[in-house]
Amino acid sequence: MDDRTRTEIEAAAFRALRAHLIEARPDVQNIDLMTLAGFCRNCLSRWMQEAAAERGIALSKEEAREMFYGMPYAEWTARYQREATPEQKAAFARALHESGGHGTGGEGDGAGGQPPR
Repeated sequence: MDDRTRTEIEAAAFRALRAHLIEARPDVQNIDLMTLAGFCRNCLSRWMQEAAAERGIALSKEEAREMFYGMPYAEWTARYQREATPEQKAAFARALHESGGHGTGGEGDGAGGQPPR
């Protein structure tokens, strides 16, 4: 398989993952994704921002989030994000501790024990 085809396949898989998380399963909360998988939608938007920066393209945190979520982040949170329950916060803290704090980092992405926002 040539590099271009591989990149196209990887990009299609990413778009399918994004669509699944945004369109098919907006009910799944970021804190639960972080607890179970160590990443969430915010991480994916940050990885997009980092990929843009690697290519010399300036993309702010909010621009990257809007690009990923398909709407301003404030609108997404108002529509879909619920306040984390004490149980979710405890599970997140346990997962962070068990991983030795090796999450994806970043503000509100689990760094320092902060649930995703």
